Amino acid sequence: MLMYEKYIGKNRDDFTSYDDVMQNFKIKYNDDFNFAYDVLDELARTQPDNLCMMWISNEGEEKAISFAEMAKYSDKAANYFKSLGIRKGDFVMLVLKRSYLFWYCMMGLHKIGAVAVQAAHLLTKDDYIYRCNAGNIKMAVITGDNNCTEAFDGGESEYETVEIKAVTKHKKAGSGWLDFEAGLEAASEIWKRPAGENNTKATDMMIMSFSSGTTGYPKMVAHDYTYPLGHIGTGIFWHRVIKGGLHFTISDTGWLKSLWGKMYGQWLGESAVLTYDFEKFNAKDILGVMEKYKVTTFCAPPTMYRLILNEDVAYYDLSGLKHCCAAGEALSHDLFSKWQALTGLNIYEGFGQTETTLCCATLYPFTEPRPSAMGMTVPGYDMIIADAEGNSVAAGVTGEICIRAESHENRPVGLYMGYHKNEEATQNSWHDGLFHTGDTAYRDEQGYLWYVGRNDDIIKSSGYRIGPFEVESVLLKHPAVAEVAVTGVPDEIRGFSVKATIVLAKNYTPSKELIKELQDFVKKTTAPYKYPRVIDFIDELPKTINGKIRRVEIRNKDMSSVK
Repeated sequence: MLMYEKYIGKNRDDFTSYDDVMQNFKIKYNDDFNFAYDVLDELARTQPDNLCMMWISNEGEEKAISFAEMAKYSDKAANYFKSLGIRKGDFVMLVLKRSYLFWYCMMGLHKIGAVAVQAAHLLTKDDYIYRCNAGNIKMAVITGDNNCTEAFDGGESEYETVEIKAVTKHKKAGSGWLDFEAGLEAASEIWKRPAGENNTKATDMMIMSFSSGTTGYPKMVAHDYTYPLGHIGTGIFWHRVIKGGLHFTISDTGWLKSLWGKMYGQWLGESAVLTYDFEKFNAKDILGVMEKYKVTTFCAPPTMYRLILNEDVAYYDLSGLKHCCAAGEALSHDLFSKWQALTGLNIYEGFGQTETTLCCATLYPFTEPRPSAMGMTVPGYDMIIADAEGNSVAAGVTGEICIRAESHENRPVGLYMGYHKNEEATQNSWHDGLFHTGDTAYRDEQGYLWYVGRNDDIIKSSGYRIGPFEVESVLLKHPAVAEVAVTGVPDEIRGFSVKATIVLAKNYTPSKELIKELQDFVKKTTAPYKYPRVIDFIDELPKTINGKIRRVEIRNKDMSSVK
């Protein structure tokens, strides 16, 4: 019996159809379920020497970590945190990029019952001040790379709750920094699961993440100890991880996407994870790593697939690869077809948010991929496309993606607890038995969902509602366009005009003639009202660490120039 079977009662291959898995998939767990004890420690007991993680540094250093070693260092981390005064319910911020220490810390904090708070290493002083004070951060563990500790120290006089700070990589930081690795190595590896009130409950808060919202300060998304089980849908049914295989999701640990693809669902499927701690994305390096370590399952944003396909993929031996997935933005048909032609593999798309686990996807072998389609509802969730009143709309009609969730006590496993310390925001997004994602889509006659855009990404021009992807997908078909982000810019007559910010392919240069050619291309390929009246050529699009295009940054820049 594979680990995940304990929680759904059967093997994924025992399901016979999409309807079967939707009707009969149910997650069961004990009231004190804790992933670190009930999954990691159990794997360490039953298969101690099996590979848990293959870690590679930016310089090519390798570290093969077994399940037994991962469990041992989680115990050491728990003891070290406890020695510093970290207790159940305390908030600890982790800014560790892709260091293997992140996994030791996560599992150690789970064992204590402390709340892990992920953060990206590119944060500035003001970012840290907001996050630490809003999140009542008691301790921060920060990478010695770059200027991360200096940025953190910049806000030190304004922190209200931070008591402890530790740095990794033995960096000599400013005053007050503890050497995390020295403390970890010196800590005892003997740890016992707490009893009574000190033991965790499945309903306790386990992690908190700052959402990457488009307006206002980031909200604090809280998940409880059942959250890892929500990733059975992610790792087992979408990623299709293989027992004894090696899964590679490209994601930084500053974002919840790393928990989607580098920990919970993969270990529940008894697969190891590959962690490549690169400094900057390089497609050749990624291909070389996939070839050398015989990656079996792979997930990355479409943007990264696009960059990989700019290289000579056929030169690399990717014969170990069995299954591929993409998320973060819609996948173009052209990209899908090129990858399939070179590898013989489909790319299976998926959708979810910081507030959820994977909740919509194409799931092999139950649903066939349709490029740019999000797929269908994932088992464990009940999704509808709703109008403004929360009523389900007919096929072909655009509405908001909503998840049925009658109450906090009766919600899908994987859906957030709420926005921490922000009841108003929670009620705004979760009311009348529905969680409102803020994303829009339509459902076709076969039940596939097609993404349209964020409510705040929709461009309203001369009475038309235009989704950015509708225009982006057309422009990407033109050979001159390597990458594109479509946004709305203020227009006195139309309200907003469509703007395309474009990175050109090799051997193309900006010109008025090319602008006209691209505009005519869009007019001929889709409804003329969608064509970009404004085109801007740049060298690189703004992106998150995970490679997702940040349209909000382009919009904000345009709005500031108008002012």
